[in-house]
Amino acid sequence: MSLPEEIYSQRILELAAALQRTARLATPQATATAHSKLCGSTVTVDLAMEGDVVTDYGQKVKACLLGQSSASVMGREVVGSTAAELRAVGAAMRRMLKEDGPPPHGKWGDLAALEKVRDYKARHGSTLLVFDAVEDAIAQIEAKRAEHSEAHV
Repeated sequence: MSLPEEIYSQRILELAAALQRTARLATPQATATAHSKLCGSTVTVDLAMEGDVVTDYGQKVKACLLGQSSASVMGREVVGSTAAELRAVGAAMRRMLKEDGPPPHGKWGDLAALEKVRDYKARHGSTLLVFDAVEDAIAQIEAKRAEHSEAHV
């Protein structure tokens, strides 16, 4: 399925070209992969956190321009973000695409460039891959911490 040129705006192209943090981490606390069966896009993220804050991040992105654009903004903004903030931006993206919600704002405002994707349900998955992977990695870290805490009780 080809998409109208309006989806691939100049801003989408710029974001995709500015993909950051593409080196995998040597010793991540968690690694998660999200894959879209529909289009074949895959995003793998490595995450390190101190407390509730992301301290390091790496990603391997094999995705279309839409997935690359999302991952670009994530790579730029993730370090220093809290788990709650990352879950909130993922939820905002899902609402934007699936429920006509407003785009994320603040430091995540560049994600508004993906707002037109809402009309193309087949592209939602690739656009959301990086959020799915980051949330999975956070959950892994939190689960390990919970297990560690229970082991020391």
